[in-house]
Amino acid sequence: MTRGIYITANDRVTDHAIALLNSLRLRDRETPIVMIPYDDNYQKIYEVIGEKYNVQLYKDLEFIDRISRELHGIFGEKFFARPNQFRKQACWFGDFDEFLYIDTDVVVFEKIADNLDYLKDADFICCDYQFSGGITNVFTPKVFDDNIFTEEDVKDIFNGGLWGSKKNLITEGDLYDSFRECAAHPEYFDFSQKTSDQPIINYMILKRVPKRFNIVRRPGKAPGSWAGSPHFQPDGDRLFDPKTNQPLQYLHWAGIRIEPGCPYWDVWEHYRYLGEPKPERPVFSQPKKSWTRQLIDSVKSTLRRFKP
Repeated sequence: MTRGIYITANDRVTDHAIALLNSLRLRDRETPIVMIPYDDNYQKIYEVIGEKYNVQLYKDLEFIDRISRELHGIFGEKFFARPNQFRKQACWFGDFDEFLYIDTDVVVFEKIADNLDYLKDADFICCDYQFSGGITNVFTPKVFDDNIFTEEDVKDIFNGGLWGSKKNLITEGDLYDSFRECAAHPEYFDFSQKTSDQPIINYMILKRVPKRFNIVRRPGKAPGSWAGSPHFQPDGDRLFDPKTNQPLQYLHWAGIRIEPGCPYWDVWEHYRYLGEPKPERPVFSQPKKSWTRQLIDSVKSTLRRFKP
């Protein structure tokens, strides 16, 4: 049985990928890692990370393109904000019998592949508190009105940034059928925050994989992982969650732009430049307003002066 980790990346996220891979390889030199190209612009990043971190390229690039075209076509090319997110579904058909998928806006604080041991008793694993926020960014109340899911079902909602499963548990046919079901009922999904894959993949897993396990439900619970949580405390080169009295397993900047001034910037910067000189921190300034924004503000200012 083979185990490994999949990531998706392109040249644009090279720095993110380096930070993730530095954190992975610091604690695990052996677990194979395969990169699924996010788009056709991946040659430069692969030159950077391939040999240094022992990252392999997904073997069947034509297959990735095929499923990507098929999945885009089901909903229409312009439906999703980031349709290439669905290329990660190639995980189900790659080399690894058991695998973790990890987004590049993540750094890990442990040998994260050891969590695949939970697949002894489950077919799908995740490790986050996405469910604690209810169905926001995943479903709309319509899924309850039409008896698609129960309140108990949606307690297994998960974040698509880190999850694990088994090869061929989802077939290519399952993938297309799930997308067709979703395309027939867009009213079931919350795309208000421009999420792409998360609502659809949650639907597919909740419908087709009954043996699920969220690691945060282990005895004693598990620490948080979202960079939007302000209560984590420094603990060497890791973070500590005082609410669970445990060190974090990983940190995920989901929905947060990683830049100077963002939450836990120092943590990301540490792993990005691990083993190499850290450059001078760039000046963090507010982006210049567009001319339309400047015009609107000017009109508002004028109107305020003429108020009685």
